[in-house]
Amino acid sequence: MQAAEQLQDIYRTYPEGHREYLIPVLQEAQERLGYLSPETMIDIGRHLRIPASKVYGVATFYNQFHFEPRGKCHCQVCRGTACHVKGSAQVLESISRMLKLEPGHTTRDGSFSLEVVSCVGACGLAPVVTVNGEFHAGVTPESIQKLVREQKRIMGAGGEHA
Repeated sequence: MQAAEQLQDIYRTYPEGHREYLIPVLQEAQERLGYLSPETMIDIGRHLRIPASKVYGVATFYNQFHFEPRGKCHCQVCRGTACHVKGSAQVLESISRMLKLEPGHTTRDGSFSLEVVSCVGACGLAPVVTVNGEFHAGVTPESIQKLVREQKRIMGAGGEHA
């Protein structure tokens, strides 16, 4: 099903011109399409009769929304207080350097995406990284490199961002 068709399907649930439906429409669009493209946000704005700038403003305010497709291997580095104190900045720097990837982006080949999250709720296991939703506790710069190498081997991917 094409993106436009999927949006039309969502719009049948949420009548046009109702601003209060913005967040649910954004959530459903992201769930179905995988991310919110600029075109998607413009189309949602047209449907709800909201300027695209307002749609974008709401979408960027909430960290649940993302604007690039996620990689096959999606890594989230927790930067909450406990993780920060236990060294998550060094873990983030290590994975970012290894993948040549800034947080919030996806490698060109679509293999890896990297995201910073404020808390995953596993403070006693700090620092924590999730890979495709699987928790990894007590992560170090060295152990994250080993984990990334293993993911690359599994996927047969370079994970290069150029």
